[in-house]
Amino acid sequence: MAMYWDPIREIDRLTESMLDAARSPRVMSIDLYRDGDHYVLAADLPGIDPGSVDLDVDGQLLTLRAERTSRSDGDAKWLVRERPAGSFLRQITLGDGLDTQKISAHYENGVLSVIIPVSEQAKPRKIAITSAAAADHQVTTG
Repeated sequence: MAMYWDPIREIDRLTESMLDAARSPRVMSIDLYRDGDHYVLAADLPGIDPGSVDLDVDGQLLTLRAERTSRSDGDAKWLVRERPAGSFLRQITLGDGLDTQKISAHYENGVLSVIIPVSEQAKPRKIAITSAAAADHQVTTG
């Protein structure tokens, strides 16, 4: 197998791995968007066992934890090892107007999707407008 060796890239990788080892847990990449009457948080968790994923809500704080175990094949000699192992953590402060009792989540193809519904009180609603003439008409005919 032909490998291209770039000394600058290797120095960058080594520096990053030393800094990364001191920083734990790691932050996972997420997308967050609104879709109708709910928000969707999508977290990239490739190679993570769904059983190691923990999602909880405490007041207005949503906490997502996951663990990727290091693969060690005994006498394996790694040529490239760029996928970090260890703990991952992400905390999101939820705003008002969300129904934290109805949050749901599913894990598929390395992506955890968390559905956060908007509470009924926070949803937009139409307000009926009455005119003074209509109110007078109801009084005289009633």
